[in-house]
Amino acid sequence: MKRILSLLLTNFVVAAMLAQPLPSQDLQGDWNGKLSLPNGASLTLVLHIATDEAGQPVCTLDSPDQGAKGMPMTVGHLSADSVSVNLPMLGATYQARLTDDVLRGTFMQMGQRFPLDLKRGADNVRRPQHPQPPYAYRTEEVTFTNVADGAQLAGTLTYPVKSAKRTRHTPVVLMVSGSGLQNRDEELFDHKPFLVIADALAKAGIASLRYDDRTFGQSVGGDALHATTQDFARDAAAGVEFLRQHGDFDRVGVLGHSEGASIAFMLGASKSVDFVVSMAGIGAKGDEVLAAQMNRAIELQGGQPTATVETIRSSVAKMATPWMQWFIDYDPVRDIAATRCPVMALNGDKDSQVIASQNLPLIKANLSRNKKNVVREYADLNHLFQHCTTGSATEYRAIEETISPEVLHDICEWILSL
Repeated sequence: MKRILSLLLTNFVVAAMLAQPLPSQDLQGDWNGKLSLPNGASLTLVLHIATDEAGQPVCTLDSPDQGAKGMPMTVGHLSADSVSVNLPMLGATYQARLTDDVLRGTFMQMGQRFPLDLKRGADNVRRPQHPQPPYAYRTEEVTFTNVADGAQLAGTLTYPVKSAKRTRHTPVVLMVSGSGLQNRDEELFDHKPFLVIADALAKAGIASLRYDDRTFGQSVGGDALHATTQDFARDAAAGVEFLRQHGDFDRVGVLGHSEGASIAFMLGASKSVDFVVSMAGIGAKGDEVLAAQMNRAIELQGGQPTATVETIRSSVAKMATPWMQWFIDYDPVRDIAATRCPVMALNGDKDSQVIASQNLPLIKANLSRNKKNVVREYADLNHLFQHCTTGSATEYRAIEETISPEVLHDICEWILSL
């Protein structure tokens, strides 16, 4: 869904300004801590203090719980034992003094004051499922081109483990990420879901191609600012054609997550792929999906749901972004019904962005009859298919699991069964 930052409480977007005080070697480095919010939640903040080529202090802020990194800040003061930085666009400041190797300070915004203590070091998180090189399989850096849009997409082609079963007839999966520009690993909140999926596929004897979205990472060209899902679907179609011409694979399928699942059904409807894996894909019209998403977010914060299709459309009218305008009018039923190849549609029952009870029944009802189709809802999984407590987006980064092993197993076994 269109960037989960909208589900959180604040967005640290600040402008860079030149600082005048001389830097302090004592405070240079990384500092992290938790900002306690009025509703009882907390927000991880990481402050980076360094010097530029001219020897002047520079400071950036990470808000990793929101997926935001490297945001420039204004340095008002920096000495051996104290710091003051500003967030001018939010009317906020942070002032702190070093005591017992801890920056003990106050975050101030709109007349409110919140204690914020920062300790040395980055806020490192464990990601035990991320594979580490050397891999047990071969990878290749590749590019393919969407000629119509002038987009050259860069990606990683992962071949299966040679000793894995059924390598004689190797299927390959094109992976398509969710909304918002993302890299080939669909990296968000320090998780790399597509890297983990590619690893599981390779070990099961299945090849895969994952790629950076247009204009992002190593991909160049194409208009991302005004692009809609249909434009991104042409990028994916170019990836499918690349795999068709490659010559090493006997079946080409597509695995899409969230918006990527809509693109997967578009490719299925065009009869350009041999199978579809939909992960948290929508089955309802865009405005209905957004209304349900908003109501779930309100419920998770203890409120009474009030969002309707009308209120959503009214809000979107003020935003007027091409992507959102297209999305609220998009009804996936036609693409789902026109998809004749085998489909695996998955959703977590605690997904707070694509509500399973709203979307999975519609996908199942509109799919053409195929004995190989699988529609499955998983207990206690969120939008990222992590085991979770509430399903709120605020949990994503805190959860060490990147994706449920059961989901990885089921996807591999289903593809191999085709």
